[in-house]
Amino acid sequence: MSEPRGRSPIVVGIDGSENSKDALRWAAQQAELTDTTLSAVVAWQVPVSFGTVWQMPATYGKSHDLSQVDFPADARKTLDAALEEVLGANPQVSVTPQLVSGHPAPVLIEASRHAALLVVGRSGLGGFAGMLIGSVSQHCVSHAACPVVVVHRTAEPH
Repeated sequence: MSEPRGRSPIVVGIDGSENSKDALRWAAQQAELTDTTLSAVVAWQVPVSFGTVWQMPATYGKSHDLSQVDFPADARKTLDAALEEVLGANPQVSVTPQLVSGHPAPVLIEASRHAALLVVGRSGLGGFAGMLIGSVSQHCVSHAACPVVVVHRTAEPH
């Protein structure tokens, strides 16, 4: 599908968590209902400890050499897997996948400047269990340049 003229996309933040997949599902349904496009954004960043060997706790029994990690490729895999799982091979809406280097909160705030709506999950992979709303979601609600929908995970399977 092509983007209708003059319409801003719905932007959705993806991090691979179940909450972000629910947000993607909701955003795709909204894009279909409003005949607009979807911009699926994955933000990635190199950790502060990049280039060092990170020793996992002894319970895991191994070290990880972060200099061997391809962060953009991992982000692409996360995005592709979420899009395939949630939307399938032939989405009903036009989707523009975006990989952006940076922390998710400022990346999504920047994307909101050109969006009709920003959709995020209530908390993602970096959140603390049991939080009412995650730090990225809270930042987006407080600073986005467009309306924000925070999708809460449902107990019902989709």
